[in-house]
Amino acid sequence: MLTVDFTRFPLAPGDRVLDLGCGAGRHAFECYRRGARVVALDRNGEEVREVAKWFAAMREAGEAPAGATATALEGDALALPFPDASFDVVIVSEVMEHVPDDKGLLAEMVRVLRPGGRIAVTVPRYGPERICWALSDAYHEVEGGHIRIYRADELLARLREAGLRPYGSHHAHALHAPYWWLKCAFGVDNDRVLPVRAYHKLLVWDIMKKPLATRAAERALNPLLGKSFVAYATKPQLPPVGAR
Repeated sequence: MLTVDFTRFPLAPGDRVLDLGCGAGRHAFECYRRGARVVALDRNGEEVREVAKWFAAMREAGEAPAGATATALEGDALALPFPDASFDVVIVSEVMEHVPDDKGLLAEMVRVLRPGGRIAVTVPRYGPERICWALSDAYHEVEGGHIRIYRADELLARLREAGLRPYGSHHAHALHAPYWWLKCAFGVDNDRVLPVRAYHKLLVWDIMKKPLATRAAERALNPLLGKSFVAYATKPQLPPVGAR
């Protein structure tokens, strides 16, 4: 299940990609399949090791084209172990809402992105997320949980303040918002209750089968109910040396 729309955020074979806060690796895997040179970084060592195993399995199965590379690293998003301008593309999906120093995180992302490079940032959308917070304290009051909710204009302003130029945005995962409302209403750790189990089966079926009806329904509902807000931006090119 991808949050970043690669038709709006195209990759070229050989692009150097950082998936910052990669989690289970969904975007890193897609970039690898598209021929990129991918680094997947996360602070959770267990998830990093699992992502590395999947990278190895993809190589073995021939799922990545010639020239593509993939590395999984454990690291701190506020102190990235890379030189300036190391990447053509940076993806930061569902990470910023967890980090107290989100301005520091943005500064590191901009530092390692080359001039002219592109960045995709996704966060939980304000409306659906506010409902989750209202229904359940346990949803967000956990170690490493969500500590803030971004309005769309606020996130775009943060990107501009960091020196980036936003060029597009959209919402994603409308079908997932009601699932999380059910989870919050019945207990975030209670997966046995019938409404939660039934809706989860629907989502798994949708992800695996991608039927036309649910794809069309989600596209129609995303502007209203999309669980995630996705923003795309570029890092401005440096002016010529003489101009500087």
